[in-house]
Amino acid sequence: MRLQSIRWSLAVGFMLLVSAYASASCSKPFNMALENWPPYVYTDANGKSAGLDVELAQAIFREADCQLVIESEIPRKRRLKMFQDGTLAMLLAASETPERLKTGWFTLPYRREVTGLAALNALANGYSSIHSFADLRSRKVLLLSPNSGWYGQDYADNFDALKATSALEFYEDYQQGLRMLNAGHGTLIMGDVVALLWEAHRQKIDLQILPYVPASDEVHLMLSRMSATEADIKTLDAAITRLEKSGKLAQIRARYGLNY
Repeated sequence: MRLQSIRWSLAVGFMLLVSAYASASCSKPFNMALENWPPYVYTDANGKSAGLDVELAQAIFREADCQLVIESEIPRKRRLKMFQDGTLAMLLAASETPERLKTGWFTLPYRREVTGLAALNALANGYSSIHSFADLRSRKVLLLSPNSGWYGQDYADNFDALKATSALEFYEDYQQGLRMLNAGHGTLIMGDVVALLWEAHRQKIDLQILPYVPASDEVHLMLSRMSATEADIKTLDAAITRLEKSGKLAQIRARYGLNY
C-alpha cells in the first residue's frame, strides 16, 4: 500500500508539473544578462537588477505570462557568443538588421533610442547651428564618440574623414566620456541622449543636448533563434500591443524622462 501511495504521489506531482508548463504562454523560461548601462540596465545599491529596459522587459513578460530570468553581468563579446549558440536567450534594445535576423527573432519595438550631440552648457550656444558631421569637420570640432556601435548614416559616411583629421576621440562608457568632456579633452560628445543626461546628472555636469539628431531608431527585444520559437515572439508581441494600448509602457518610460 505504501509503495502504491508513493507512486500515486509521484504521478500526481509529475502531472502538476506538466500542467504548469503547459499553461505557460511561452515555450520555456528565457534568460538575459545584466550589463552596466544606466539608466537602462544596471545593478542597484541593493544588488538587484534595475533600469528602464529591465522594467519594460519585466512588464512585457508578466503581461505575456512568460518567465524572464535575469542573470549576472556577462562581458559584451561573450554575451553575443552565448546569444548565437542559444545559451543566452535574449538581448535588450536591439535594432533590427538583416545580419541580426540570421540569429535572432525581433519583437515589436518597445521604445525609441535617440543619438544626440551634447556640449557643456556654457559652450552649447556656439554649436547650435551644427546640422551634420560635415559641419563638425569644417569647423574642426573635436568629437568624443563611443568606441563601437551604429550612430546613423551621416556619422558612418563621415567617420573616415573625421578620423583622418584627428577630429575623433573615443570613450569606453558614458562615465569616462563625460569626464573627458568636462576636462576639456573634447568639445562635443555623442551618445544615447537619455544615458548622457543620466550620467551628467550623476556627475553634476551641466550638459545641453544640441538640436541635431544623428540617429533615432526603434529598439526591440531580440530572442535567439536557438532558444525561442515564432509562437513565443507572437505572444510577446501581443503583450507589447496591449501594454502600449493601456499606456503602461509609456508610464514606465516617462518615469525615466523618455517621452518617445
